[in-house]
Amino acid sequence: MSQTVPSAINVLWFLPTHGDSRYLGTQEGGRAVDLPYLKQIAQAADTLGYYGVLLPTGRSCEDSWVVASALAPQTERLRFLVAVRPGLQSPTLAARMTATLDRISNGRLLINVVTGGDPVENGGDGIFLSHDERYAVTDEFLRIYTALLRGETVEHEGAHFRIEDGRLLFPPVQSPYPPLYFGGSSDAGNRVAATQVDKYLTWGEPPADVATKIATLRQLAAAEGRVLSFGIRLHVIVRETREEAWAAADRLISRLDDETVASAQKVFQRMDSVGQARMSRLHNGRRDKLQISRDLWAGVGLVRGGAGTALVGDPETVAERIEEYRALGIDSFILSGYPHLEEAYRFAELVMPRLPLAHPLPGRGASSNMGPFGETIAGDHRPALRVSQS
Repeated sequence: MSQTVPSAINVLWFLPTHGDSRYLGTQEGGRAVDLPYLKQIAQAADTLGYYGVLLPTGRSCEDSWVVASALAPQTERLRFLVAVRPGLQSPTLAARMTATLDRISNGRLLINVVTGGDPVENGGDGIFLSHDERYAVTDEFLRIYTALLRGETVEHEGAHFRIEDGRLLFPPVQSPYPPLYFGGSSDAGNRVAATQVDKYLTWGEPPADVATKIATLRQLAAAEGRVLSFGIRLHVIVRETREEAWAAADRLISRLDDETVASAQKVFQRMDSVGQARMSRLHNGRRDKLQISRDLWAGVGLVRGGAGTALVGDPETVAERIEEYRALGIDSFILSGYPHLEEAYRFAELVMPRLPLAHPLPGRGASSNMGPFGETIAGDHRPALRVSQS
């Protein structure tokens, strides 16, 4: 099967509604993630030219729909990748929420379909279904949800949902509906992706593993007469030199003790998420096994569930690794870094100008300060432009 390389990519950032810090696994350097701070990150991402932001979901997070609704009016171009939760929401309610947020944001909504992989958290939400049953719910949910958003009247009686005269009175802005993003590494998850969604997401595994995943999903989708696009979720640690970047990676986990790592890994082991198991196997909780591929570091995954790997290096190196994933077929990069406000600026300034972006970076020509840019020297003259020699 031929491999399609995207000509350009979208880069999204992350809103840390479950917390932010300068050091992982400790309160030292931790920040209160309140609405003013999240607003700073969202407006920075908007100003810097990111395509959108991902909002996480789960009981460890502030509610993504409420936060996105609060921040959409505070931004202009930024898109919001917000989760629908099959099994937690009815498909009709989720469709109304989707259409409303798409309208009030003027078509800036993206949908992340999240099935959930922690049986303990699921039980706290009243869900007591096996792994494959949850994906069966997701499949049935999406068939109803997308039909409603397309403007159809739904009459449905299935294994998990019964709908009579289901319909939307107010449609979304985007046609037929906001793009559907979805991640799932199991066979059941792959079947849902191949038949129901627009963009398949993977966490940041080594390129060879990502290539295998993409080939599998392409084949499954082709059998259904469909074509998928692909995205990846990664952290980034970029500095002006490789040495500085790796020192920053070490510093990020420098306050992390073995007891905290062990407690986090115990939580991950109780999950039935195939994707989480794949993430955990990259390092098995060991600090001496964290560089898992060229410039790919798994230290974040010692204590963070889900995305647990980071690209580490100078701007040229990080851009090269992104190009490597693009060559596999990835067209959407959902990135983050600690702390998220400062790292949004750092990545945008050091790396984004090197990338083939599908979304334009904001021009400086409209600024009231027309440049050159930087602090005035001695209060007397503007700094000269110097091209980086790196």
